[in-house]
Amino acid sequence: MKKFLYWLPRILAILFIGFISLFALDAFDQPQWFLALVMHLIPSFVLVAATVIAWKNELVGGWLFLGAGGMLLFLSSFESLIVSVPAFVIGVLFWVGKKVKK
Repeated sequence: MKKFLYWLPRILAILFIGFISLFALDAFDQPQWFLALVMHLIPSFVLVAATVIAWKNELVGGWLFLGAGGMLLFLSSFESLIVSVPAFVIGVLFWVGKKVKK
């Protein structure tokens, strides 16, 4: 059970980053597609950094993912919970994994 709770938030974080990165595919329709692609991938870069931090320190990573979920919820004008709820779940799973490890 400890291994499962160790790997579950990490795998979900990687899948979530992949899901968020899919939204950047519409940047190729832009005339300056490289700049648009980089701009669309900023949330993915932030989530990659949060995942790297969470890999070492689950408590801080949990807070970072909860903050990312709050920012995604705020920036999407509370219209799309499908983008913010996974970040909240991953943050809670990092916390639970830390508690179970102790």
